Amino acid sequence: MNNYIEKNRDKFLNELLDLIRIPSVSADSKFKNDMIRAAEFVRDSIANAGADKAQIFETPGHPIVYGEKIIDPSLPTVLVYGHYDVQPADPYELWNSPPFEPVIKNDRIYARGACDDKGQFYMHVKALETMLATNTLTCNIKMMIEGEEEVGSSHLETFVKANREMLKCDTILISDTSMIANDVPSIETGLRGLTYLEVEVVGANRDLHSGVYGGGVANPINVLCEMIASLKDENGHITIPGFYDNVEELTASQRAALNAAPFDLNEYKKDLSIEDVSGELGYTTIERTSVRPTLDVNGIWGGYIGEGAKTVLPSKANAKISMRLVPNQSDQEICDLFTKHFEAIAPSSVRVKIVPHHGGLPYVTPTDSIEYKAAEMAMEESFGKKPIPTRGGGSIPIVALFEQELGRKSILMGFGLDIDGLHGPNESYGLFNFYKGIETIPLFFKHYAKLKKGE
Repeated sequence: MNNYIEKNRDKFLNELLDLIRIPSVSADSKFKNDMIRAAEFVRDSIANAGADKAQIFETPGHPIVYGEKIIDPSLPTVLVYGHYDVQPADPYELWNSPPFEPVIKNDRIYARGACDDKGQFYMHVKALETMLATNTLTCNIKMMIEGEEEVGSSHLETFVKANREMLKCDTILISDTSMIANDVPSIETGLRGLTYLEVEVVGANRDLHSGVYGGGVANPINVLCEMIASLKDENGHITIPGFYDNVEELTASQRAALNAAPFDLNEYKKDLSIEDVSGELGYTTIERTSVRPTLDVNGIWGGYIGEGAKTVLPSKANAKISMRLVPNQSDQEICDLFTKHFEAIAPSSVRVKIVPHHGGLPYVTPTDSIEYKAAEMAMEESFGKKPIPTRGGGSIPIVALFEQELGRKSILMGFGLDIDGLHGPNESYGLFNFYKGIETIPLFFKHYAKLKKGE
């Protein structure tokens, strides 16, 4: 098997680079045709890997690609999930090279989507090819690669509900997460949920002269900033009433186990070029970024931001706000609590509009399941070290949906690293990680089949 991977290293990489060159940005309608091109590329790649079925399903949004290879209905079935859409590359001027013209430097691929999630889901396509070419596929495999993960997977729930029988499986395998380091393998056992919304604060019915009206009429930017600032207290605690009511509090032993993972605070600060960390009082950086809820402003705008000066008192100001959630928190409940609170704290001098965008539930997978043990054994065989269970800070809304609609747990066996720079400029993915994923995924299938047989 490894001989096949080694022999086809260049082919595998060149195919991935061709996929990355397609600017499949789901959030921007000007890339609609590119989204279709990317879906067609994925379909053809799955077919060329040896799948019996590979097809595109249209949705009211972007297409979903589905493929399968059923070798024996009596064998366990693994459903692989990934996404071919990517985050916007803006601002382009912060990239050291064009975001959709992949560059390989220091054994890393630099481009938008290199890791999230093209590099990671394409490992599964090449792993399928490898297993079929070497006659080592031990389970049935299904693949569902969508095009709306970066915008909330808004049409995926309908698709899953309508295709439960087609998607029927024993477990779901996902590579859209990270591990601690190339020499410290890990498996994420949980994800935070998400509530994402946009707020607008409106003052006067038009932009005003800041000299003539300043001091007498509310400035929406000032008001918005004051409202946002009030959402946290001096200890980094979110002030929305009821926000923490259902938050899962970890025991002392659970917190100790979480913090036992290798982590160098000084290296963390050095990597980010910051003097100190920040966050909720009483929790470590590992806890703050994985098992504690957050509230962050992801974008804010209003007034004049062009070159030179324009003394304007703007009519309105806007912000995009996300809240990462932990087990037992509901994205819809938190959205409702935020809306009620934000409207309540708005002064009468302005009007407030809140538009929910998307959300998702938190997720935790058990570490004593056959699925987890198979992933653990695969990574230990591949890396030569037993992987450490961790909790991730990001969100993959489909994971909770899979459990709800398909009744199956997901295994988050990702190969990214924190240095990959997801969602920011100069995103990258290591060649080591790409090939290590292709090597490890077939081992998951091998161990999973053996463990299921011995149930």
